[in-house]
Amino acid sequence: MLGFGTLAKKVFGTPNDRKVKATRPIIEKINALEEEFETLSDEGIKTKTEELAQRAMKGESLDDLLPEAFANCREAAKRALGLRAFDVQLMGGIFMHQGNISEMKTGEGKTLVATFPAYLNALTGKGVHIVTVNDYLAKRDAEWMSKVYGALGLTTGVIYPQQPDGEKREAYRCDVTYATNNELGFDYLRDNMKSELDQMAQRGHNFAIVDEVDSILIDEARTPLIISGPAQDRSELYVSIDRIIPDLLEEHYKIDEKQRQVTFTEEGNEWLEEQLAARGLLPEGQSLYDPESTTIVHHMNQGLRAHKLFIRDKDYIVRNNEVVLIDEFTGRMMSGRRLSDGLHQAIEAKEGVEIQPENVTLAQVTFQNYFRLYDKLSGMTGTAATEAEEFMEIYGLGVVEVPTNRPIARVDEDDAVYRTAQEKFEAIVERIKEATEKGQPILVGTTSIEKSEMLSEMLTQAGVKHNVLNARHHEQEAQIVADAGKLGAVTIATNMAGRGTDIKLGGNVDFKIMEAIEADPEGDPEEIRQRIEAEHKSWEEKVKEAGGLYVLATERHESRRIDNQLRGRSGRQGDPGRSSFFLSLEDDLMRIFGSERLDKMLKTLGMKEGEAIVHPWVNKSLERAQAKVEGRNFDIRKQLLKFDDVMNEQRKVIFKQRLDIMKTADLSEIVKDMRNEVIDELVETYIPPKSYADQWDGEGLYVAAMEHLGVDVPVIDWVKEEGVDDEEITERLEKAADEMMAKKATDFGPENMRSIEKQVLLQTIDTKWQEHLLTLEHLRSVVGFRGYAQRDPLNEYKNEAFQLFESMLENLRIDVTKTLSQIRPLTAEEQAQMMAQLQAQQNAAQAAAAPAEDEPEPNPENALPGFDENDPTTWGNPGRNEPCPCGSGKKFKHCHGRVS
Repeated sequence: MLGFGTLAKKVFGTPNDRKVKATRPIIEKINALEEEFETLSDEGIKTKTEELAQRAMKGESLDDLLPEAFANCREAAKRALGLRAFDVQLMGGIFMHQGNISEMKTGEGKTLVATFPAYLNALTGKGVHIVTVNDYLAKRDAEWMSKVYGALGLTTGVIYPQQPDGEKREAYRCDVTYATNNELGFDYLRDNMKSELDQMAQRGHNFAIVDEVDSILIDEARTPLIISGPAQDRSELYVSIDRIIPDLLEEHYKIDEKQRQVTFTEEGNEWLEEQLAARGLLPEGQSLYDPESTTIVHHMNQGLRAHKLFIRDKDYIVRNNEVVLIDEFTGRMMSGRRLSDGLHQAIEAKEGVEIQPENVTLAQVTFQNYFRLYDKLSGMTGTAATEAEEFMEIYGLGVVEVPTNRPIARVDEDDAVYRTAQEKFEAIVERIKEATEKGQPILVGTTSIEKSEMLSEMLTQAGVKHNVLNARHHEQEAQIVADAGKLGAVTIATNMAGRGTDIKLGGNVDFKIMEAIEADPEGDPEEIRQRIEAEHKSWEEKVKEAGGLYVLATERHESRRIDNQLRGRSGRQGDPGRSSFFLSLEDDLMRIFGSERLDKMLKTLGMKEGEAIVHPWVNKSLERAQAKVEGRNFDIRKQLLKFDDVMNEQRKVIFKQRLDIMKTADLSEIVKDMRNEVIDELVETYIPPKSYADQWDGEGLYVAAMEHLGVDVPVIDWVKEEGVDDEEITERLEKAADEMMAKKATDFGPENMRSIEKQVLLQTIDTKWQEHLLTLEHLRSVVGFRGYAQRDPLNEYKNEAFQLFESMLENLRIDVTKTLSQIRPLTAEEQAQMMAQLQAQQNAAQAAAAPAEDEPEPNPENALPGFDENDPTTWGNPGRNEPCPCGSGKKFKHCHGRVS
């Protein structure tokens, strides 16, 4: 019997069906215009863009312009790329323009879909940002789609790391700009540390389309973006603490794998106290529970986490004597990304590599709060439906499932559960052998580098030829993914999220054509293309006959979304395919979420070694476990966001103040108001309201006026005068301070004085904001304990953060007034001395750069293929600490990536 919900869906359709249905009339309008736009000349398409842009400027809504804009964009794409967008692609574009996430399966052409809403929204002249998960995709998509935008008369820009400032500003001024989420966030922070308006790169936040939106707005949103500067070096402390950790016994600490937390027990704390005292790390008579021990306790906790929660070759790898983090969702190395609060240093001590100094935060923002700056936000991905609640609650984004162009022909098998990991991997090897014997390409998904390499070893022993794609081999990523659909290919991949390259049956034809043209430079490129396309057709047919791409997962991930992404690699554009998950009771997810009951049940059923249980019920219970983990992770992110929202409100105020200061030519009135408020506070402190004249502190006020205002006035005599009151004294102090500042303006010259005021204000704001961020971090780390006193930590944090902010603004006024009162023009002698110092520094810099033999010599044998010293676009995208692509053997930052 059907439930009421199911019955209602049958009659009225699901909400998603209704949204899809609502776009049909719009798509019919676009299709009806196709013939008209086909008759336009190439110049006519650009003229149409100008006409639409003028109508948008005059106030016509983008919704009204949509059918014509989409028809124009479809025609431009057809001419520029030879691709005609399907109706479902137009539908995905409509949903994105409306501020939704379009969930489109892998292979449905999302890169092309983004051009439609991007073009329509770029007509306003305010710029559109298309956000990708890595620099390779940003450059690839910008280069590919710029042909479409160019045909429409729009400009395209791309943002990448270490980009020259002028080029970056130019890229942001383009109609459509491609960039990674990291670069956009960092540029926002950098812009708000600049001192001149024309140095700022971004020009506002109008409309963003986020590719792989679930990866960027959910998975990566757990870590804030931080710009930091060096703090004091504590290398010895990390090493000393690291020597203690291995001696810990099991009863000294407690691990909670579900929460990914580890804490010391009471016995552990007692043992630690003895150890720290014996090694001189804890002063005599001081307990771990004393406030003075906060730092050492913090670093002991970080050392424990480094040893017990962070596993080499899963969470990080050691490369070139450096600890490099691995993204748990994409399996990629995150060069340059470091863990904060001394955790990265604790891992470096554990691995015995060089310990880099800790950093102090100069500016920070979470991805949630950065992307909420946009007037309109949208996204696209293959998997978002499972996180629809989070997208709506945090970003106000709806998720709409867009139908596939052709029905999905993939067969999704029920999970097979084995008792031990050994049995599971043996069964996987057998299944891979079966697939390769009939020529079926197989993609094997693993959750860590360690497991991918173990499986690789087992396949090598079994004589199965295969490719491995993980953080160690990421350089060959595009080639390995392109070959994964070839007849009989076996590819082991650590997470396939956001790989950005489609697996096409028979292999990637474009890659083959490029290789063939490079191998035969004398041959006719068109002839080579036709020959390879014909060969590819027969290979594609053979792979289809073998059953299409087989996706085999060796484990279930915490998130259903990651599993769906892997599964979605197979069966693109109606291709045949197959997917299955092989699990064991020793897998992390099964072990943490109650595998004991299942183990007892399997023993009762009398399962033999090597046998698996396969049943839809198993799938259901696993999905429930995954949904629980997703829910818990959502709660953690939501809680973090509530705290960050408090800081975000303050960040917005500070950044707006900085912008206003940069836009204002003359700040003398603002500075004067600040000075007057400081005078009011000084008078109130030393001449309290409603107090008698004999209670006034004239000497104190005289000293304070000298210190804060730089004025030497007879305040002590003033307070003794008959009939004088606090208002009179305030007025006299204001007059004296104004006269002194007017004299300074004459000495410096009015224009120079205005410039000095601006620089002092901006620098003081930056210093105070950095100090405030550090104070808020410390407050965050202790406020959780207020819960034990039955007080809500969030409310406590809000109240105290507000008081700290008010105090920061008060100190800001004092510091600005004090600094301006102390500046004076340099004497001729001081100027000569300063010039001599500058000359000496320049000479030293030139001497250091002089010897030619110290210049890095590119080594063509070891260089990146196609490397050209004079063309940075051929250098790939190395991290600052990675080897230089020229082959010199030096780090990139010390070689061609050196900032001159």
